[in-house]
Amino acid sequence: MTTVGEFMTTRLVTMDGEDTLCAAAQEMRDRAIGDVIVTDGDDVIGIATDRDITVRGIAEGLDPNTTKLNQIISQDIVTVTQYDDAVAAADLMRTYGVRRLPVIDEGRLIGLVSLGDLAVEREPQSVLADISADEPNN
Repeated sequence: MTTVGEFMTTRLVTMDGEDTLCAAAQEMRDRAIGDVIVTDGDDVIGIATDRDITVRGIAEGLDPNTTKLNQIISQDIVTVTQYDDAVAAADLMRTYGVRRLPVIDEGRLIGLVSLGDLAVEREPQSVLADISADEPNN
């Protein structure tokens, strides 16, 4: 059995739910990433992606300088542990229609597993795995 912990990402960027969309977009740009994990203190409350900022924020006419991350994130967060089976994690993504799962250990955020991570691990010859394994081009 391949576990989530074998290939999860541990270089995480977290932001507070009270941070603005603009601050999150700048963080994503500066770090060449597509998402930040949104927290309230030590609790993970969601994930904000570049797509969330665009579709749930900008396209809805919200001001990115004043709109808070907790206004655009999905609050029904699904998590896994580092010991969970990778296939089970993929099934969770499919069931809940998500592309990223925070990895929690004893209530503490320790990693993130994405659909791309799973593709690289499970189907290394797939197009998604090929794209996911490449260095960012921006």
